[in-house]
Amino acid sequence: MNHPSLSSSYSPGSSNTYGHDWSQDATGGGIQTHGRHFIDGYGRVCGLRGVNLSGSSKSPSNHNNDTFPSNAESVTFVGRPFPLDEAPEHLARLRRWGLTFIRFLVTWEAVEHAGPGIYDTEYLAYIRDLLRLLPQYGMVAFVSLHQDVWSRYSGGSGAPAWTLEVAGLDPLHLESTGAAWLKGVKGGGHIEEERGLWPCGYQKLAAATMATCFWAGDAFAPKLSITNKNGESISVQKFLQDAYLDMSEMLVKAIGDLQGVIGFEMMNEPHRGYVEVPSLHYFDYNTDLHLSAVPSAFESFQLGAGHPTEVSVWTRSYPMPTRKTGSAVLNMEKRKVWKEDGPTKGRCLWEMHGVWGWDKNKNTAIVLRENYFKKHPTTGKKIDWYTDFYYPFLNKWTERVRGASSPDKIVFVEMIPNEFCPTSFTGDHQPDNIVYAPHWYDLNALFTKAFGDFTVNVQGLSRGMFPLKAFYWGHKGARDNFALQIRNIVEKAYQVLGDKPVIIGECGIPMDMNKGKAFKTDDFTWQARMMDAMLVGLERALVGFTLWNYNPYNTDLAGDDWNGENFSWFSRSRALPRELLYYEQSSPSLDNGGRILSAVVRPYPAKTAGIPLKFEYEVTTWSFTFKWCNPDASAHSNGSPTVDKPSLSRSKINALETEIFLPSLIAHGRTVIVTGLEKDDSSVYDEARQTLFIVARNTDPGFVHEVRVRLAVPEGYKTRPPLFEVNDFWSDFGMGVCALVVLMTALLLGVSGVGKEIMDRLQ
Repeated sequence: MNHPSLSSSYSPGSSNTYGHDWSQDATGGGIQTHGRHFIDGYGRVCGLRGVNLSGSSKSPSNHNNDTFPSNAESVTFVGRPFPLDEAPEHLARLRRWGLTFIRFLVTWEAVEHAGPGIYDTEYLAYIRDLLRLLPQYGMVAFVSLHQDVWSRYSGGSGAPAWTLEVAGLDPLHLESTGAAWLKGVKGGGHIEEERGLWPCGYQKLAAATMATCFWAGDAFAPKLSITNKNGESISVQKFLQDAYLDMSEMLVKAIGDLQGVIGFEMMNEPHRGYVEVPSLHYFDYNTDLHLSAVPSAFESFQLGAGHPTEVSVWTRSYPMPTRKTGSAVLNMEKRKVWKEDGPTKGRCLWEMHGVWGWDKNKNTAIVLRENYFKKHPTTGKKIDWYTDFYYPFLNKWTERVRGASSPDKIVFVEMIPNEFCPTSFTGDHQPDNIVYAPHWYDLNALFTKAFGDFTVNVQGLSRGMFPLKAFYWGHKGARDNFALQIRNIVEKAYQVLGDKPVIIGECGIPMDMNKGKAFKTDDFTWQARMMDAMLVGLERALVGFTLWNYNPYNTDLAGDDWNGENFSWFSRSRALPRELLYYEQSSPSLDNGGRILSAVVRPYPAKTAGIPLKFEYEVTTWSFTFKWCNPDASAHSNGSPTVDKPSLSRSKINALETEIFLPSLIAHGRTVIVTGLEKDDSSVYDEARQTLFIVARNTDPGFVHEVRVRLAVPEGYKTRPPLFEVNDFWSDFGMGVCALVVLMTALLLGVSGVGKEIMDRLQ
């Protein structure tokens, strides 16, 4: 399809569209993948930026802290992420902010909470009505089946309560037996002793057992059989996976035909459970968070079976993140987490399989098969979670999803958090038309909920980086630190997958950092600095992303109301009522409720008539540079794929117009000045559409275009002060270092002079 800009008489901005509009009309038929890029129907590269919608979707709209975890079958997620009548407000706000690429969260519990095979058709109808609105606001979404720590009933989000009961676990006794930590989903997690505990739930009995049964029950829990709806006795793995596939198919049939839904993601942040666990006596300190009471797998087995057990207690420390500071005896009430009327008849599942046992003579637990989860119990073959379990199910799930929708639906894939793309994810394991969608967070800031001039490359330290190289100072240092980590993730993916698209599916910053000081002072400078450092890193990697998260229910006090998290930069408690809002893109009324918008809302190349090579936005001067080039069919491969050396060999681009999102938030009242255009090029900025349109007419293969854009304040108007200073070690300490060098030099010269005088006298 040819874009109107190919005409010699075309003027920039003449088409009825805007840069961040991903509807089919604005993209010439929709978005598809090509090499490492998303492209529109004209072949232009699409720079997709958006949000996770939403953290509120992890909990039902009728969640009740007082009754949880009871009444699991009667919950409803209708109204999550927000009620349908509020949709125009939230979608218009995100459009104004240029965040029109949506990672839409759906949990298994939301679809199938009432029992196996009982689907919530009211909820499916609700999300269909919501998602069908997206094209009106220029939006597209990929739907992510979300989970954390398996389920709300094991301390996170995702699976229904009945899945735990299927495996024999009693949801009412998970917390008292140390099998899960549930205070965080009851609205807790804000006080110091509860902060950041929820990720430890992956190692606890409930979540680890469920993940193991789901992925590898045939190998490790073959004695656990379940009766399905047809009266057949099948393995727990088949029961759970069949239920997940059936639920996914119901979801896809409900929404997969919508114009605004371009793809699906199988599972958020999947986890191995006990598969490949190095020891039953401890968890890997470098990969598994240790905070508060941390029972080993073996200790968890004992606790769940009703035996009071002493476990290690860990607290925050420095320079190591945590250290063991004591111990505690858990489950003094001797409660059992295994249901007497369940499929294990009240017995521990792993005791059933001979992993451990109870020595009645010595009255103590003993390990019987230390390496049970490292090798296949019957074949003795070494286990690899990805190749043996994850990839086969991914391909099976993809087949079901595309069979229920269409073959061109994009499949978004992510691996275990904080791991690089595994080298085993080769072509024979990959579904067609995939997008790799890993997550990135600054783990140090998440752990400490603090950010300042000193930042640490945790990714590098965990992989053996020399410590002094992992420390950075100042805002320039934070930008460089984050950029290196994000680039590593992206390039490791390119090296394994080749030129397949990569987006960062989750990335964000805690708004309650530094002990929530900003909520009292209204000074969110440190949050803005951290957000800018992260976004600079993403921009340098030329990678799309969906920020975590836009939460319409966020308040300063409650945060995102899940496990103490507070990531939403929009806060309902700070927003104007709906009756005072205007929904046009140029309406600043939509900005109320937003925090650190100057860092979040920034220019970016939305639709590029060429191949992006470099984009740099400087938030302190509101200026940016964008470099792109024409495709060149004769170009040769540059060897190992890198961020700054994309393949230029690709099909012709049938457009000359590049569309750059340039927000009204920063451009209003200023003059947009574009330099670097060639003689026949032209541009125009339309604030109502928040788009800078550039028509570059040189089509020579490989030709590089570069523009620089700045915003000038009209004469007589006062300029706004910079958001913050981009400091580094030398700007902060350079004068002191120089003075110290001068002083030391003077002292050395002085000592040398005295010595010379003494020697002269002796002679």
